[in-house]
Amino acid sequence: MSPSPLPAPLRGVIAALLLGVNTIACCIPLFIIALLKLCLPFASAQRVADDLLRRIHERWISLNNLWIDHLARSRWHVSGLQGLDYQHSYLVTSNHQSWVDILVLQYVLNRRIRPLKFFLKQQLIWVPVIGLAWWALGFPFMKRYSKAYLAKHPEKKGKDLATTRRTCAKFRGKPTGIFNFAEGTRFTPGKHREQQSPFRYLLKPKAGGIAFVLDAMGEQLESIINVTIHYPGGNPGFWDLLCGRVHDIVVHFEELPIPADFIGKSYDQDEAYRARFQQWVNELWAQKDHLLEQLHKQYQAHS
Repeated sequence: MSPSPLPAPLRGVIAALLLGVNTIACCIPLFIIALLKLCLPFASAQRVADDLLRRIHERWISLNNLWIDHLARSRWHVSGLQGLDYQHSYLVTSNHQSWVDILVLQYVLNRRIRPLKFFLKQQLIWVPVIGLAWWALGFPFMKRYSKAYLAKHPEKKGKDLATTRRTCAKFRGKPTGIFNFAEGTRFTPGKHREQQSPFRYLLKPKAGGIAFVLDAMGEQLESIINVTIHYPGGNPGFWDLLCGRVHDIVVHFEELPIPADFIGKSYDQDEAYRARFQQWVNELWAQKDHLLEQLHKQYQAHS
């Protein structure tokens, strides 16, 4: 795609305005339908409301994709999308390098599978406008307890998993896309050194989040979609995307079958299963690290 004639800061301001207007315009009908859903607790009304909320969510992503195409003007290198089905449920996981990752995933997966639902910290529900929108769309909010807190309050142990089970129960019988950043945080050289990560391009994965979703709704999930994202020009900030400075975006998808012996197991209670599952996730991350090494070499000329 040819370069935009607009200066990068001007593109950033226009893109930010379009994102804001799109969000407000979509949130108005979103909140109205969410309130009607609360007032009409009948199965048929709930189904209609859920369908309308999903369509608004997809429209919000589609309109964002328009300004990404015309203002960000990135070159996309996408592989492995074949075989995904809109009527199936998936657990999606990815490496995490930037807040841009979320828009990248939404851009590529919109209407290929159901809109992704992220597990969010409970405090994020108070984020103006967006927090309420996440609630209206049925995003699962989690109250996480630190190891230090659990040491003082052992009665809270297992509450995270119980909350995950209750949340995932709402998705039963409905095609759903559940998303989890296995690393739990964005990659930075500082975090990489602090962790003493065995991987070159990745932080250590946290297997618990994936395992809890499999425990809660593994029989409903079609497969795991393992995503690898690479930015040849370096990890961008959100403002970089708005300004059109993210010239190349590489996204590789791999659909993985869920091992049968991972279904119906308890990650927090079964020590042998927990060790086996952690090893499986670490092997996935070792393969992802090797793929990122190849992508760094393959797309170095485009950075």
